[in-house]
Amino acid sequence: SRDRALLLVGFCGAFRRSELVSLNAEDMARVDDGLKITLRRSKTDQEGEGRKVGLPFGSSPSTCPVRALAAWMGESLITSGAIFRSVNRHGRMGERLTGRAVALVVKRAARLAGIDDSRLAGHSLRAGLATAAANAGKSERSIMKQTGHRSERMVRKYVRDASLFIENAAAGLL
Repeated sequence: SRDRALLLVGFCGAFRRSELVSLNAEDMARVDDGLKITLRRSKTDQEGEGRKVGLPFGSSPSTCPVRALAAWMGESLITSGAIFRSVNRHGRMGERLTGRAVALVVKRAARLAGIDDSRLAGHSLRAGLATAAANAGKSERSIMKQTGHRSERMVRKYVRDASLFIENAAAGLL
């Protein structure tokens, strides 16, 4: 339940792993369209002004970040403090997860899905959202709004390789 919530929230929010593990229950606000998350600080927000990120409801309950997070918080009884915490084999919760732990969760999920995890890490959730959004025809502006990027150049670095075969001029010619 925790890993499902972590993966879906991380992907849909396009969060850096440091942002994901910094989330507290107090940073969440349920709204009609989904969940409004306040990032208190991030890599590009050194002044600590914060940034709001919207997580919409998913089209399927099994892939909905809002439902997954609600299930995890209900199961874990978390009402304040860190949302993503370590859980030992006896089900006892520990400390706030680290960025390294996020990378391990991503790698484990990839292996379970039969995907080579050698090139994946915690940052893959963020890159994955940018790439999937671009492939779905979302505007660079909307991708930047979700990821918090300030330049089109940085977003394009994420999606360049993934878009090589989208509307490829050579496709279907031979």
